[in-house]
Amino acid sequence: MTDDMLHNAQNLAQAVKDILDSKKAESIEIIDVANKGYLSQFVVIATAMAGKHALSLLHYLKEDLKARNVRFYAVDEESEDWIIIDLGEVIVHIFTENHRKKYNIEEFLAKTFKENVNI
Repeated sequence: MTDDMLHNAQNLAQAVKDILDSKKAESIEIIDVANKGYLSQFVVIATAMAGKHALSLLHYLKEDLKARNVRFYAVDEESEDWIIIDLGEVIVHIFTENHRKKYNIEEFLAKTFKENVNI
C-alpha cells in the first residue's frame, strides 16, 4: 500500500485494521458511517488483551502511520481501557474487553444509523 493510498478513507481504515491485526488486537471491525452525518467516514473498533496492550497498539499505529504522513488530529489515551484516535476520516476505538462490552459502540452506531455496514 502506497502512502497516497492511505489518504483514501477506506484504505486508511483497512491499513489501521491490518496494523492492529498484526499486533494481536482482537475482534477488529470497520464500520462504514459515510454519508450518515457522523464525524468521519469509517469507525474502526478493536479489542486489546489488556490496558498495556491497548497502549502498545496505539504506539504501533503512531509509528507506522506517522511514517506514512498520516495526520493524527487527536488522541485520547487518558484511560488505557478505551483509547480514541481521530485520523480525520477514520475514528479508531481501542477497548479492553470489559469496556468494549460495557460501552457497546457497535450497537450504538447501528441504532443511530439503522444499519451496520462492514467492509
